[in-house]
Amino acid sequence: MAKSDNQRRGRGPASTPRQRRGSALQRAGGGGGKIIDSLLSRRVEKIIGEKELRAKLLSGKKLKVKHGVDPTAPDLHIGYGVVYHKMREFQNLGHTVQFLIGGFTARFGDPTDKEQMRNLRSKDEVKKLAANYIKQALTILDPKRTEIRYNSEWYDKMSAEDLLKLMAHFTYSQMIERDMFQKRIKQNQEIGFHEPVYPMLQGYDSVMLKDDVTVIGTDQTFNEMRGRDLQKDFGQTPQAIIAVPLLVGTDGVQKMSQSLGNYIGITEDAKSQYGKVMSIPDHIIYTYFDLATNVSAKELSDIKKQWVNKKANPRDLKMRLAHTIVSMYHGAKAADKAQADFVSVFQKHETPKDIPTITFTKAVPLIDLLVKHKLAASGSEARRLIQQNGVKINGRTIADINFLIKPPGRTKKTGLTVQVGKRHFLRLK
Repeated sequence: MAKSDNQRRGRGPASTPRQRRGSALQRAGGGGGKIIDSLLSRRVEKIIGEKELRAKLLSGKKLKVKHGVDPTAPDLHIGYGVVYHKMREFQNLGHTVQFLIGGFTARFGDPTDKEQMRNLRSKDEVKKLAANYIKQALTILDPKRTEIRYNSEWYDKMSAEDLLKLMAHFTYSQMIERDMFQKRIKQNQEIGFHEPVYPMLQGYDSVMLKDDVTVIGTDQTFNEMRGRDLQKDFGQTPQAIIAVPLLVGTDGVQKMSQSLGNYIGITEDAKSQYGKVMSIPDHIIYTYFDLATNVSAKELSDIKKQWVNKKANPRDLKMRLAHTIVSMYHGAKAADKAQADFVSVFQKHETPKDIPTITFTKAVPLIDLLVKHKLAASGSEARRLIQQNGVKINGRTIADINFLIKPPGRTKKTGLTVQVGKRHFLRLK
């Protein structure tokens, strides 16, 4: 039977990035060793099974690099990008990424860090979300070195007897010891009977894929340790685990999350990406350079010195950061334009020249207009924006949630400009 994390503590904690860099530099020989040192240190918080992984990398063996994701929202954000750029580094060295979609597990969801049970999803809903995830992930990953897999391939075929045999590899106490379950118990919150089973299912994915290493956010370490357990039980070499730091959201407090609304989407338009980066608090500027960009080690070191010694204006550094991130996802020209637009609107207080324009002939409620043209996600959000003085028409703040917009007229000199927040505009004719 697999051992719990508490039973394994005698083996000692995973090495820290500082410890790994020192020992790696002592052991490394030649350019290959330096490349591996960088691979195993930049954007890495901890590694489990580093010695074995390093040996495989030095041997020249082509590795299977797994990452699993449950499609639960329409967009991937640059927090995921921290993981995907690390996997791209592996691909650039000739290794293959197994991009695993939780075609089965996404239907009920990972309970990690959740204080309440997730809502169940249908197979069709997961399939639709998965298609969008794959498209966005492949803007970073190399499609030629990426295998798309679904864990529904094996779980939809598993019998109840097979599932019970798999569950017998673990104990209830091992699974229920997790922090979020203990917190729920103390708060008299319900724990679904299916929830403690989730880490076991994620672990069995590693058995089915026979991967050499998995790249994850630090919050997934418990689940992926179950993969090491099961691979041993099934006679396989246990996977190494590379855990990357979780990127904090644009609020500078909580981890980046679609549900919290503090995220920057991988495929968001250049203007939105640039504007959101410019909105982050100053204290996370360096963190974003370190985790969310591919700037060189030397450039990163220079940025850190400037920041620590207070030799750089935070606004200038932030503009450099925003330009770098937009360039990664949209190219340098798009970044140049996004930066020029930002300077025009936010520093010179000018109205953008290329804002969307619509023509209408009948009066329409302001709330309906905002929702229809995606300036607000819903009627309730539109109402909130208006009540918080976040909506302007021709520079005048509109505080009336029942405001009715009337056609501005037909001449070229007339028109209305609707502004929502700092970055969203719509011209009406």
